[in-house]
Amino acid sequence: MKSTLIRLAALALIAAAPLPAFAQAQPKAPAFMPAQPPVTDAQFAMGRELVMLSGLDKGFEGFVPGVLRELQMTFSRTRPEIAADLDKVLREIILPEFNKRTAEMVDQSARILAATMSEQELKETVAFLKTPAGKKYVETQPASMNKIMQSMDSWNRDLSVAVVDRVRAEMKKKGHDL
Repeated sequence: MKSTLIRLAALALIAAAPLPAFAQAQPKAPAFMPAQPPVTDAQFAMGRELVMLSGLDKGFEGFVPGVLRELQMTFSRTRPEIAADLDKVLREIILPEFNKRTAEMVDQSARILAATMSEQELKETVAFLKTPAGKKYVETQPASMNKIMQSMDSWNRDLSVAVVDRVRAEMKKKGHDL
């Protein structure tokens, strides 16, 4: 479900922070994130609002706990005697520290949206997401996207089989059995 939200990042949003908070210099993107064209403070603020309103930020929340679960399973499997201490370290120290890093992706998403949409388009999209229809769209998006992804998986399997069958038929006409 969360990965579905990430896939739909084009509808991202960010509105939590007031505009004056962005009037200061925008933070530089970490080296591992692709550079984006410069955007105005207003575009960046609208991009953030868009990320927040669309729920894209919620999609990032599961990444850190997921990484920590995998880490805990790996270390606990090879070193079961450290399981209790590891759990405490992960829960009390590592999780709070690295949860803060999700803000990097929120900011990066805001920059991407701000760089790919005009300020007017950002304003219009934010305005839509604040309407009852926009709120309903965001609310129903995760379940809808899950259904769409399931449908797309079936469609993709059917398409693959149909293409292979068709290629075999055409190649057979040319005397080749595949």
